[in-house]
Amino acid sequence: MSTYQQVDSGELIEKAAAALAQDKAFAPPPWARFVKTGMHKERPPAQENWWHCRTASILRKIALLGPIGTEKLRRKYGGRKNRGVAPEHFYKGSGSIVRKALQQLEKAGMVKQDPKSKYKGRIITAKGKKFLNDIARQMLQGSKKE
Repeated sequence: MSTYQQVDSGELIEKAAAALAQDKAFAPPPWARFVKTGMHKERPPAQENWWHCRTASILRKIALLGPIGTEKLRRKYGGRKNRGVAPEHFYKGSGSIVRKALQQLEKAGMVKQDPKSKYKGRIITAKGKKFLNDIARQMLQGSKKE
């Protein structure tokens, strides 16, 4: 049996984003077309379905690292800012994007807050794990047919 840990992460996120895009619960907010994904970026994302890709990526990160909170996810999606002649400096990613994606995932039942853990944050539910594992299984079946 294949799991989401055994397949290529980039391809898994692409396929999961395509599956999330078909669900109306994961519609991007109206401001998503104009927003930068972090202070370190100069422009908004050029990719049309970047919201669904980010949401799928957050789901995978929670599955691998959970319980994980918004601040740690902001660090994961941050980067170095080009400050001209001044040395580069690390800036966190957008907190609003992470929060809204987590809220959508929670509403869909794929992640939940873990009250029992000493670490605050969200963990993946059985529904979220099944979602990722089904996509991983489809990927492996597709590669066997070729």
